[in-house]
Amino acid sequence: MEALRLVLYVLHMIAMVAIVLSPFVAALGRTTQVWAARVQLLIGLLLVGVLEMQDASLNHTKIGVKLLVALAVVACAEIANARARRGEGHRPLMLAAAGLTVVNALVAFLW
Repeated sequence: MEALRLVLYVLHMIAMVAIVLSPFVAALGRTTQVWAARVQLLIGLLLVGVLEMQDASLNHTKIGVKLLVALAVVACAEIANARARRGEGHRPLMLAAAGLTVVNALVAFLW
């Protein structure tokens, strides 16, 4: 079970890097950010599930806050993607998604 948790954690961190770098690296773009946000949310839920199966002591308030921020990241990325397809300005929302991802990482490590 520990090996599964580590694999999920590494994938979670790779998704975080993709979300944060997408607004700044032209090769990544908005589609990468949208899929990385979706994947990171899903993997985060899987990580909580794995920890619950191990009867680990979890701070459910912290997990709830992280879930809300992750949903905001996904929402910003999805709206940015939709706006870009319509030819509207999407960069501020991509930057917001990246910033909220950093906030979520800070919540994880500092709480």
